[in-house]
Amino acid sequence: DKVQINEIVNNLKKGPLDSKVEVVVGVPAIYLAYVKGIIPENIGVAAQNCWKVPKGAFTGEISPAMIKDVGADWVILGHSERRTIFGEKDDLIAQKVAHALESGLKVIACIGETLEEREAGKTEEVVFRQTKALVPAIGNNWDKVVLA
Repeated sequence: DKVQINEIVNNLKKGPLDSKVEVVVGVPAIYLAYVKGIIPENIGVAAQNCWKVPKGAFTGEISPAMIKDVGADWVILGHSERRTIFGEKDDLIAQKVAHALESGLKVIACIGETLEEREAGKTEEVVFRQTKALVPAIGNNWDKVVLA
């Protein structure tokens, strides 16, 4: 809610923040414009998701163009909750990453295994598979991507 957002933003304003580190906060889509309006210019704002195409009948989804229109410049894609709860697969996440980059957003691309995969000794296999799917989507844009 806005009370919690204000607390976080006020803490960030107090700093100190290292000028050599790019700080980005990820917020739910409904709060993107609000946060962009109150956060210092030296802190980036990220949407927590976006869709893979610019337009269409995708009720409830947001496009990179919408994210940019409110002044945000980042998007988080492939978060573990999107993968496990919403069933997003590597190829869909790669499509989202490609479209976000083509649209001029920077991307925080999330990779990682579930607890069950970790306990089964599959961490490297999963991380490799997820990263491999992202490579063609990212192309020469690695300067606009953070792997989380």
